[in-house]
Amino acid sequence: MNEMELKYGCNPNQKPARVFMKDGDLPFQVLNGKPGYINLLDAMNSWQLVRELKEATGLPAAASFKHVSPAGAAVAVPLSETLQKAYFVEGVELSPIATAYIRARGADRMSSYGDFVALSDECDAQTASFLQREVSDGIIAPSYSDAALEILKTKRKGTYLVLQMDPDYKPEPLETKQVFGITFEQQRNEIALTEDCLTEIPTKNKDLPAAAKRDLLIALITLKYTQSNSVCYAKDGQAIGIGAGQQSRVHCTRLAGNKADIWYLRQAPQVLNLPFRDDVRRPDRDNAIDVYVGDEYMDLLGGDEWKRVFTEKPPVFTAEQKKAWLATQTGVSLGSDAFFPFGDNIERARKSGVDYVAQAGGSIRDDNVIATCDKYNMTMAMTHIRLFHH
Repeated sequence: MNEMELKYGCNPNQKPARVFMKDGDLPFQVLNGKPGYINLLDAMNSWQLVRELKEATGLPAAASFKHVSPAGAAVAVPLSETLQKAYFVEGVELSPIATAYIRARGADRMSSYGDFVALSDECDAQTASFLQREVSDGIIAPSYSDAALEILKTKRKGTYLVLQMDPDYKPEPLETKQVFGITFEQQRNEIALTEDCLTEIPTKNKDLPAAAKRDLLIALITLKYTQSNSVCYAKDGQAIGIGAGQQSRVHCTRLAGNKADIWYLRQAPQVLNLPFRDDVRRPDRDNAIDVYVGDEYMDLLGGDEWKRVFTEKPPVFTAEQKKAWLATQTGVSLGSDAFFPFGDNIERARKSGVDYVAQAGGSIRDDNVIATCDKYNMTMAMTHIRLFHH
């Protein structure tokens, strides 16, 4: 099949809509559900992301996509006991692909609500079971076990979108798109991101451990499929904060840094031990945790709202306690899809525990950015690769 009619485009008023191939068949099959225009945009972008993560690291990879940018991306690095609890998988022995998905979904659970999932490897029954209990719109993977497909076909009253991607598909080197009736054409961005792009280190600190190299590659590959401007914080084999589509790079750094902070605050003992009621659904727990670690919790304490989710009123997570907990965060890697124009990005990154940086370089203020890294004994690699994505 080389053409598929869609219900509508980005919005219900945008009809007709379709996807098609000029030559050959579409490189995916619909195993369940009916794809929409945005579903397929998310599917094709997220598939490229997980495929490249697998190629770069050799590990199974997963991504959680929303509106053509990743909310999370990860590879199959085993979870610590703390992360198992924070991700609601305590005591569960996870398969590699399930581990990657749990990490990707756990990066930013608020943004992953209603996501599109991509897996680099076959979807097994365990991963499908985790997906079954999450609010998600669809999934793309190269294959599915019989048990996994049976589980996924029951999700969303049988309408959950399941796509099977041809892993051998290779697109034409030139890509085109239309804007306002004008056709744009460019060479597809097929640059390979490997450890070779992390060898130029202009900072005084040259130490770049293997785990940091892996995390920097995860950040950079994630940014390759994130709407620009974009910045990504990564740690332990996963993205922990992604800032997408901002006009100012420092706003990207702040947005992504705030998400990275929330990711780490979710691991604080007082958050892990919140007294949730047994009947509180997972999305409501995520919302409650987001409120609890934010400034809005004082408003929640002022009334009886806490009774909807907790068995007893939790103590306030004070600003001083949060600051002290965040100060223990270290070993974070930061990637940028283009150069940092000012040292203020590094100053903000440091507040979220960043020790390793990868950016394109080429700013007239590179010296200032390098000096700011040296001020905090950070290691920074200049990749000389820009990763704008629009």
